[in-house]
Amino acid sequence: MATLLLPRMILSSSRTPLPPTLLLVLLFQLVRVMITDALTFSYPSFDAAEGITPFGNAYFLDGGIQLTKNQADSSIINSTGAVVYGDPVLLWDKASGKLADFSTHFSFIIDGINRTISADGIAFFLSSYPYHEASVRDSNGGALGLFLRSGANWTAPKRIVAVEFDTFKNPEYNDSSANHIGIDINRIVSVAHRDLNTSIRDGFKLDASISYNSSTENLTVFLSNSSDPKRNWSLSYGVNLRDCLPEKVAVGFSAATGNETETHKILSWDFSSTDLSRRRQKLALGLRLAIAAAVVLLCGLCSMWFIRKYICKKVNSRGMEEDDEEEEDKAIDVLVSDAMQRASGPRRFPYSVLANATNNFAAEGKLGQGGFGEVYTGVLLDPRLEVAIKKISRDSQQGRKEYISEIIIISQLRHRNLVQLIGYCHKKDDLLLVYEFMPNRSLDYHLYNRHKLLAWPERYKIALGLASALLYLHEECKQCVIHRDVKPSNVMLDSEFNAKLGDFGLARLVDHGCDSPATVLMGTRGYMAPEYSHTGKASKESDVYSFGMVILEIACGRKPIEEREEKSEVNLIEWVWELYGKGMCLAAVDERLNLKFDEQQMQRLMIVGLWCAHPADNLRPSIRQVIHVLNCDAPLPKLPCKMPVPIYYPPIVDLYNLASTSSDIYSLTSTSGG
Repeated sequence: MATLLLPRMILSSSRTPLPPTLLLVLLFQLVRVMITDALTFSYPSFDAAEGITPFGNAYFLDGGIQLTKNQADSSIINSTGAVVYGDPVLLWDKASGKLADFSTHFSFIIDGINRTISADGIAFFLSSYPYHEASVRDSNGGALGLFLRSGANWTAPKRIVAVEFDTFKNPEYNDSSANHIGIDINRIVSVAHRDLNTSIRDGFKLDASISYNSSTENLTVFLSNSSDPKRNWSLSYGVNLRDCLPEKVAVGFSAATGNETETHKILSWDFSSTDLSRRRQKLALGLRLAIAAAVVLLCGLCSMWFIRKYICKKVNSRGMEEDDEEEEDKAIDVLVSDAMQRASGPRRFPYSVLANATNNFAAEGKLGQGGFGEVYTGVLLDPRLEVAIKKISRDSQQGRKEYISEIIIISQLRHRNLVQLIGYCHKKDDLLLVYEFMPNRSLDYHLYNRHKLLAWPERYKIALGLASALLYLHEECKQCVIHRDVKPSNVMLDSEFNAKLGDFGLARLVDHGCDSPATVLMGTRGYMAPEYSHTGKASKESDVYSFGMVILEIACGRKPIEEREEKSEVNLIEWVWELYGKGMCLAAVDERLNLKFDEQQMQRLMIVGLWCAHPADNLRPSIRQVIHVLNCDAPLPKLPCKMPVPIYYPPIVDLYNLASTSSDIYSLTSTSGG
């Protein structure tokens, strides 16, 4: 209701009308706020658990939910129970193809009743809606009340994605231990798991957070001991849930016992997901039309000249759609004009100049395609200059943010190891960014090109150049620039193989000494620091982690996470750290180098890579320390022989609102953070 009053407040709060372009920006943001609604519910306890349906042996007890029978029952063996939230969650929308984010936090207790062995555990799940209870007879024990124990595949009656907190080792299900976290997709055999190295069935309270980011397709689990938050564990898995689950899903919990028993109790539950329902989309469309009418009225009140110009455009048959596009261009101009006044480099190009430079964006001039647009090579005539032009579609909301962020941030930067932004253009159906041309393309092109070999001297020079770029961004700019997407495809190479970091569409400005605010998780799987994946707070340390993964990739010629034919994954940092502990670091060197490298430099690069990618952010070096070690001006660090388990406190953020939080276009001009 409060947001609907905003146009009235704008009209009545001041006798001086706001500029039309500023009103447009505010109204665009209002539409986005109304579209991005969140479906949430919260149960601090279950004294009044309206909206939750129990199945099987589940029942409400003392402000909690007892999922299986407890000690007071005559027999607690072979007990199964589940609870499900009554309303469906729209996980993805078939019409738009959009996939929702979701996050949930819950507390639970598993009590082994002082038994040496107990079983079998609790699972949080998303399943087909409406929820169909599995057969108690055929889903007890290690099947956790969700999957079938009979048959070779141990599948679910309906499609299910579950996160299990398992307390019994079932060898037939490939369980890793008697206490582990697992991610199950449509069968009880986990696609990813994490040993906990401690018992979770001793009756103490456990806090769990599970989140899914649709942009990165990352499902993340975080578990901690409520009485000792330093004891915590995490697990992540990349999966497109659109391929695993129907549009509408039920969410809930399940637990089971077999011949060995224990009790399972849920104490609290919060859940939130992005609402993608068509009903809300239709409402948002109606609001757009209403606000568009308000824009016309406000512009009329502000200036008769604007009305005359608007009418002239109508007479000339330019159409409402083109007018709206021109007004959006003006709104973007408002946002970037201040940055352009401070920067002397990038300039705005006419669309016709860039179209001529690329032969109207001919296919033969296409260099590649990224997440937000295509890249073409072109030649400017005045002055004659070869350039690379990124073409971003206006249909991409994130692409529009990237475009404005790139102009505002990179226009303030000048460094030999940063890609130079020459100009920009917002016209026609596209947003265009003009960069200096990099004849040797990107780092990943050379690392994985079977027909080209990147020699060792160039590799080491690239690592030093990338470190120099990050030192400038982190410590030498007026504000700290956090890149958030350091990876080989964003490291460009000039004619002499000098590294130049580019693509600042996800970058954030932060005042030195200040923390970055939490944002929607953006980046690339394998290069994101573990604490950033959980809290959404990017930092210099998370950039250093990404840098560490890149230089390990340079040394080893392998990606951070490699898929194998048997659908298993090889984690680069775990593999290299294991070799480091055995004193065999050089065994991980890229075989294509044929032993033609400087051993001292290689050893430094690999150990510094491990140091930078340390799971604990407070034990990573600054980028200045990195440069000292790589230049042999400082000794190598002494790292533990085994890769440490990350230790940090659970995020003190509103996990279920974080998924719907985003930095809007207008905030990109604010002082810090973005």
